[in-house]
Amino acid sequence: MVSDHFRHQLRQEASLWMNEGWIDSVFYQRLSERYQFNTLEGNARDRFVTILIGLGSILIGLGVITFVAANWQDIPRTLRVIWLLSLFISVNIIGFHFWTHHQRAKQRLGHGLLLLGALVLGANMGLMGQMFHVTNPFYEFLLAWAVGVLAMAYSLRLVSLGVMASILMGLGYWTVSFGGNYLAILGSNSTNWASLLLSHMPILAGLGFFPLAYVRRSRVLFSLAAIATVSAMVGNLTPYANGIAEAPLFTGFLTAIAFVIPFMLMWSYDDSVWFGRQLNPSFQPVARNLGLFFLAITVYLSSSVWFWDSLTYAVSRYPTEVSFFPFIDILAIVSFTLCGWFKLIQRRQLGITTAVIGSFGVAIALLFIWHVGIFPINAFAVFLGNALLFLLAIGLIREGLSIGNRRSFWGGMLLITLRIVNWFLLANHELLFKSFVLILAGIGVIAIAIWFERYAKTLKTNSHQP
Repeated sequence: MVSDHFRHQLRQEASLWMNEGWIDSVFYQRLSERYQFNTLEGNARDRFVTILIGLGSILIGLGVITFVAANWQDIPRTLRVIWLLSLFISVNIIGFHFWTHHQRAKQRLGHGLLLLGALVLGANMGLMGQMFHVTNPFYEFLLAWAVGVLAMAYSLRLVSLGVMASILMGLGYWTVSFGGNYLAILGSNSTNWASLLLSHMPILAGLGFFPLAYVRRSRVLFSLAAIATVSAMVGNLTPYANGIAEAPLFTGFLTAIAFVIPFMLMWSYDDSVWFGRQLNPSFQPVARNLGLFFLAITVYLSSSVWFWDSLTYAVSRYPTEVSFFPFIDILAIVSFTLCGWFKLIQRRQLGITTAVIGSFGVAIALLFIWHVGIFPINAFAVFLGNALLFLLAIGLIREGLSIGNRRSFWGGMLLITLRIVNWFLLANHELLFKSFVLILAGIGVIAIAIWFERYAKTLKTNSHQP
């Protein structure tokens, strides 16, 4: 399955080759038929219309929910139940009927109705619970809704429903985390379905969303699944960093796992190893981009004084009784990461970049273990964090300049800019001086942008010359 981005680039390159006389019109026509150049504009238009229909369906669903809520008390309970079930069943049946139609317009309409059906499912669950006086916490409602939408996504193999389910599950998880009662839930050793789901969220999120991402070859869903898995692992590790003050070395290891495993896991991921064959498209580039993103977050935090001060404060807080259920998931993810790196070494796929990423991981892990578990080294930790940040930024800029990659170049520039701005704003300077420096920085960024675009254009032109 070839992506539309590749087909766009191939069409541009093929047109250039034909104009320069490298290929004739017959060969260009064969390429056009093979990669269906004539459908590119139609696909873009279809995606745009699908987004609009999906947005309209969401607005209609919210409007229906608001209308029913405004007149809810005046409707008898039996009529409410019949009305809710009828609405849910009819919307999904009509949506499925149109979605399976051969005409694209009706397929888009059916897709929108199925999204509306997923919203109606949540409304039904909430209103039914209100009618029968079910007073479960709000996060349980979000998690149950997410499970229902995920079941719909698998039955219909719809990426949009999978994305919706991942968002709902993330909202449910982080509602508990930011609500202040997460420690109580983990410490209760409860066998409630929601507590078990929260405790094993890293593994369950991966098992729930990765298969659908592979079935539908969706990079978006794969990215959301990876973010859900990694963020849930970090969230589940947080209570241990605050609650096992009697074992600081153990807490240091857990803190290192929370900050190092995310980018090490994503960088070592290779789907061809686990599936035994090369997939098309492969999700390894997506995973490695996420790994660089997680690494950038880690080194940016490590370059700040307040971050290391907060870690010193966190390990000195009160001990809390917590459940050890989440350790099952943490051990599984750590084992998966180590296995991925072992496979890279075994297949001799390290390379300079992978070796540098591995060195970053070892250095950051030792830094966290020493600072949290042995003795605070705030000054050295900040120095090493800044050194790693600038090394990563320089590496990204160098890669962007060598191959004309905008994402790498601007990623490195963004890291350096954020660090300088952060340092500058925290420094004790007059506001007039700060405004002057910020204006100069803005002018510099604009000048660099213009220069890089010209450089990338020149690099691309030179690559086409024989």
